Amino acid sequence: MARSEREKMAAGAWYNCVDAELDAFRAVAAEAVFEHRSLSPAERGDISPKLRALLGTTGEGARIEAPFHCAYGFNIHLGTGVFLNAGCTILDTAPVRIGSGTMFGPNVQVYCPEHHKDPALRRAGLEIARPVTIGDNVWIGGGAIILGGISIGDNAIVGAGSVVTRNVPANATVVGNPAKPVG
Repeated sequence: MARSEREKMAAGAWYNCVDAELDAFRAVAAEAVFEHRSLSPAERGDISPKLRALLGTTGEGARIEAPFHCAYGFNIHLGTGVFLNAGCTILDTAPVRIGSGTMFGPNVQVYCPEHHKDPALRRAGLEIARPVTIGDNVWIGGGAIILGGISIGDNAIVGAGSVVTRNVPANATVVGNPAKPVG
């Protein structure tokens, strides 16, 4: 039996992102993100009701500032006390796990999808989803970009504006484009 594009995406196989089922999931996420952005801070709380219901898991005290954007939402898992500052974008075609006590500065971006290198296949919508795992007590500086397939260890620091293209070990500080260890 042929797998659906969502099943291929979840399995980490090449899939076509131009798909009615995936479009429907993205539409649900867009509604949740809209509610999160549109509610007053008092009504929204730490995470708006629709967005909280959409996310894979949310630990106690997790907070997402508005505006926020995600592709699907159901692949995002937030530990206890996670803080995502304004302007965060998570393209969660694969699981994104953010450990307890981790903080994102403003405009941090997490990109799980990788488009095909062949231009014809890329135009046809072929991509693969790569998970991102961020440990506990990590600090991601404003404007940092984290590519798919990356793991960032506990207590690490990613400097503002860095582009993380390789795994970051626990307790390390990385900066730059591409991000490299310092001190």
